[in-house]
Amino acid sequence: MNDQMHPADDGIEHGHGELGDAEFAEFMELAAEEGFDREEVEGALGEAGHGPLPVLAVVGRPNVGKSTLVNRIIGRREAVVEDRPGVTRDRVTYEAEWAGRRFKVVDTGGWEQDVLGIDASVAAQAEFAVEAADAVVFVVDAMVGATDTDEAVVKLLRRAGKPVVLCANKVDGPSGEADAAYLWSLGLGEPYPVSALHGRGTGDMLDEVLKVLPQAPRETFGDVVLGGPRRVALIGRPNVGKSSLLNKVAGEERVVVNELAGTTRDPVDELIELGGKTWKFVDTAGIRRRVHMTEGADYYASLRTAAALEKAEVAVVLIDVSESISTQDLRIITMAVESGRAVVLAYNKWDTLDEERRFYLEREIEQELVQVRWAPRVNVSARTGRHVEKLVPAIETALAGWETRVPTGRLNAFLGELVASHPHPVRGGKQPRVLFGTQAGTKPPRFVLFASGFLEAGYRRFIERRLREEFGFEGTPVQISVRVREKRGRKKK
Repeated sequence: MNDQMHPADDGIEHGHGELGDAEFAEFMELAAEEGFDREEVEGALGEAGHGPLPVLAVVGRPNVGKSTLVNRIIGRREAVVEDRPGVTRDRVTYEAEWAGRRFKVVDTGGWEQDVLGIDASVAAQAEFAVEAADAVVFVVDAMVGATDTDEAVVKLLRRAGKPVVLCANKVDGPSGEADAAYLWSLGLGEPYPVSALHGRGTGDMLDEVLKVLPQAPRETFGDVVLGGPRRVALIGRPNVGKSSLLNKVAGEERVVVNELAGTTRDPVDELIELGGKTWKFVDTAGIRRRVHMTEGADYYASLRTAAALEKAEVAVVLIDVSESISTQDLRIITMAVESGRAVVLAYNKWDTLDEERRFYLEREIEQELVQVRWAPRVNVSARTGRHVEKLVPAIETALAGWETRVPTGRLNAFLGELVASHPHPVRGGKQPRVLFGTQAGTKPPRFVLFASGFLEAGYRRFIERRLREEFGFEGTPVQISVRVREKRGRKKK
């Protein structure tokens, strides 16, 4: 979760995160004393404090050049491009920047109607990408013109209600612009003639994208701001007991429970009274290994799980203690952490354990889950209801950590003592120092440290560990970025 940012980074947003004006002014004085200019500091805070970036989905039928366009937008060849339909299987996300604004680009597989098997999976994940996006670029092959499939995609986009920019691709010269003009018939407004392969026209198209893409992402926690129930996603691999747990906390059979793994296909939102409060629980279909190789319904279920995480504030990860902790379990935990949600680990089927299995389980937890020691742990039985009531205090603890903010003055007093007692190791005759820092955002807590040189990963992990010891942050990921001072003379006082 930690990343080093260097002064040469560009395309950053400006602002001062969640710092108030007075605190920001005081912070800027500190930055000036250490030789950082205003633009440098504002850029670092804007980058760390923005939260999730706006999302642009690139969709269209197979082989119209979506991945080529994505590579053009992000400025490097990362999306898989091959001259045959269906090469892009998984929905893939990249960061991009245009005209000083940063956003995420989602490359999708080709969308087709009335398809089965893996093709249905590709269509399903393209639909999900549209659902999760803030705006859409719809790519059509101008040389071929609008097909029946293109018309079907238009209907999908109209139902979704998202802003759409129509990209008429494969227009390599003026002669192709007449073909692009025919795409007005789709009813999506002006078609932007583009050659994704050669870059022709992509600037004009991206200018239009910035007009429809929100400056800030959609507020995913709007109901919480308005006093609505907190959102909890139940996630875990298939047949781990998510539906059984949801039924138990609800006190009634609200979700079908079946021994066959994967019975739940779509998330089911349930308002549930628990611990004297109303919560919105989202039961999700289990995440399977190698989802792109499974049948369409299971593939779609994994994407819906990702959508549930996007909507949630806290993820309760269920782990079946009757089996060894698996790679799937670790991947799902990582998915929750990387989504920036608060995390609670619920060890299910605890009533089935004998002493031997309990001994080995504790060793597995110690070895496999060392990176999430900060997550509250609850040992439950979805079948009997054992300790289910302990979920609420664990969730509340995680949410409290997720929303914690440390004042800049207190943080820098802590950093000063830390650096004095535990300086960075000397490397190559140099000893980088943490000069000062601030917390640029919450949900999850995001810190920016300003340093005199590159901080090694091990030292950054040490800082995170000490931050947790000092300020808590139980149940939440902590994101730390580092801004390294440019090599220039310090400003005189």
